[in-house]
Amino acid sequence: MGNTYDAIVIGAGIMGASTALHLARRGLKVVALEKRFVGAGSTGKSSAIIRQHYSNELTAKMALHSLRVFQNFAEEVGGECGFTPDGFVALVADKDRAGLESNVALQRSLGINTEMLSAGDLHDILPDFESADLVAAAYEPESGYADPNLTLNGYIAAAKSVGAGVYQETEVVGVCFESGRVTGVETPQARFSAPVVINCAGPWGARVGRMAGVALPISPCRVQVAFFRRPPDHADPHPVVGDFVHGAYFRSETGGLTLVGLIDASEAEAIVNPDGFNEAVDFAFVAEAGERLIQRVPYMERSEHTGGYAALYAITPDWHPVVDEVPFGSGFFVCAGFSGHGFKLGPAVGLMMADLVTKDAMPTFDPAMFRLSRYAEGDPVRGKYEYSIAG
Repeated sequence: MGNTYDAIVIGAGIMGASTALHLARRGLKVVALEKRFVGAGSTGKSSAIIRQHYSNELTAKMALHSLRVFQNFAEEVGGECGFTPDGFVALVADKDRAGLESNVALQRSLGINTEMLSAGDLHDILPDFESADLVAAAYEPESGYADPNLTLNGYIAAAKSVGAGVYQETEVVGVCFESGRVTGVETPQARFSAPVVINCAGPWGARVGRMAGVALPISPCRVQVAFFRRPPDHADPHPVVGDFVHGAYFRSETGGLTLVGLIDASEAEAIVNPDGFNEAVDFAFVAEAGERLIQRVPYMERSEHTGGYAALYAITPDWHPVVDEVPFGSGFFVCAGFSGHGFKLGPAVGLMMADLVTKDAMPTFDPAMFRLSRYAEGDPVRGKYEYSIAG
């Protein structure tokens, strides 16, 4: 009886922790099972960029909701999340001007604080950046980045405070069914029973899906980031930048550093075993990231490379998650496949999952766009601009 719950959440990253919190706040007896330790998966190594630049109304609304949570984290969740509102700038070339303008118009219609920038405005925000190749830019003054581990630990503590259990070093090795309904999960330590099981396993999401007889198009992919120390005469922080011309993103990091990653669809090809992959950064990646950074920020030619790491994305064919009950009526839910842009949506996703599990008649965010069947139906999520794989 001690291992009987209303809902079991597999995975205690940002999605699992946010889901557990929202379900527990609704009075459900919830447990989150983490195969290693809290922060060991994708969340702990997230670049944790908080931006609202999406071309789909649903994801833009989710990003705005989540921003408000990050801005008021102590009141909304509890503790600290390390949110740093340095602003976010999207940079695009001539062929993408119309798309950028359309996206900004959509975002403004939803209440997002964003605007197109003139050349003079862009220079004021990003002095000493190379802009000769740019035609259009957009700016979100309220956006920025957070500390992924502070954020995650805040959610875990909040979930525990309202009664949720969190078990670390507890790997789910089987999902149990009876007459087509989920009844719980098996772990090496014990069986946990519940009529609801939620797969928030991220890069392990497809593996957990197979345990339930569900084929999920989620691939665990290795991605990398590199750090560069800014030269002393440019030590001050700079905004978060999505450079869609050179296919790179970068943001400030503590200690006068700049974190750099790539915006590159080919990352979906780097499929690895999530339990055993090279977590060190490759020299070739450092050189490529540095070159792309210097093309936009010439003074970084005088920067010093200070390391980096490799992490995991859980990538789907359309770079958007699966959020669904599969099969319908089974009690087995999927909340995985966020393809590297899930952290910023985490607060909204927990609310979405709580509405889905409790069958709220008027959900805050309708997950229909993220249904698993969209792939078989030939109706994947489509970003309305060409310059990004994340929107």
